[in-house]
Amino acid sequence: MKVLVIGGGAREHALCRSLSQDPAVTELHCAPGNAGIAQVATVHPVDQLDGAQVLALSQRLAADLVVVGPEAPLVAGVADPLRAAGIPVFGPSAEAAQLEGSKAFAKDVMAAAGVPTALSYVCTTPAEAAEALDAFGAPYVVKDDGLAAGKGVVVTSDRAAALAHAASCDRVVIEEYLDGPEVSLFAITDGVTVVPLQPAQDFKRALDGDEGPNTGGMGAYSPLPWAPEGLVAEVLEHVLQPTVDELRRRGSTFSGLLYAGLALTSRGTRVIEFNARFGDPETQVVLARLRTPLAGVLLAAANGSLAALEPLRWDDGAAVTVVVAAEGYPAAPRSGDPIEGLEKAEAADGTVFVLHAGTRADEEGRVLSAGGRVLSVTGTGADLAQARDRAYAGVAEIRLDGSQHRTDIALKAARQQAGE
Repeated sequence: MKVLVIGGGAREHALCRSLSQDPAVTELHCAPGNAGIAQVATVHPVDQLDGAQVLALSQRLAADLVVVGPEAPLVAGVADPLRAAGIPVFGPSAEAAQLEGSKAFAKDVMAAAGVPTALSYVCTTPAEAAEALDAFGAPYVVKDDGLAAGKGVVVTSDRAAALAHAASCDRVVIEEYLDGPEVSLFAITDGVTVVPLQPAQDFKRALDGDEGPNTGGMGAYSPLPWAPEGLVAEVLEHVLQPTVDELRRRGSTFSGLLYAGLALTSRGTRVIEFNARFGDPETQVVLARLRTPLAGVLLAAANGSLAALEPLRWDDGAAVTVVVAAEGYPAAPRSGDPIEGLEKAEAADGTVFVLHAGTRADEEGRVLSAGGRVLSVTGTGADLAQARDRAYAGVAEIRLDGSQHRTDIALKAARQQAGE
């Protein structure tokens, strides 16, 4: 099977790593890729937002499956011309991807499907935003309606900061604050059948103790020893399947990866947001535990045969990933710095591996930083404590001037799992 992955971040590196280990994959390509992906796949220059370019590359490679990784190409409709040309593609249409592209659209779908979520208002003027903020009170939750690369959400007790964020967006969704721990649950779907993956938790704040600004994610872990029994089955029944069914009813069949960001509140499970693709950094830990070969699962979603798929197989152990970010992230990340220690960070037995997010190779073959979140280091082990120790041992080997990372990823969960 020839597989082409569209994208160039850590999520796509995780996908390429898993696909490269699948015996069914005979050729693996990625466009545009990054310095790390180039080690496991053939990379190609392409404008990932240009459907015509992606289609031409897919046809030139005679790809048997195209996996569209990032949200921006999906919302731009890159998957549509591929489907029209008869190429199996993993990723929703532009219409269905509005589930992530517009939070107001997602709220409308959830209301129609009876999916539990936060009460909210859609606001387009400062006066409407101020009224909505006062209706809910602090903490204020203000979300840019459109894509914002993981930085469109502000949660604050500062009313002026909430208003300022609302004013910086064309349209915002202001909603009630949801208490309780957050969970990320991915599901693969062909538009009818929904196959949930294992839950994970990510860490959005930049600093230890969940302090600092929101980011695209500073780390993640799986499994969740504290998650209530039956959580996945509950979310499948009350969130994932109803959402897929409602989109199909509207004529916007969702085929690809449906990501539910959840809050386990005192009043029950609530949806915080939907994404239309694998999430970063949760993908790193979820795929690290998946034992079923990935290509066949993605192809089954693309060709509508998920119902015939055997149950997914999972490693009983744990995985922890820690993001190494550039100096100044998330406000003004510095780029162009050399990265050293990458080979030392990885374990020969595969229990520790490095995935590239914002990197590039220079003319001399050196790996340089080229983004805010530069790398993620994933450790696996028998339990969270071992996986965590391995991940941080890998981080300690990496040298990137001014880099930053959180030191508390999965710490509480590891202690809980150990009965401390």
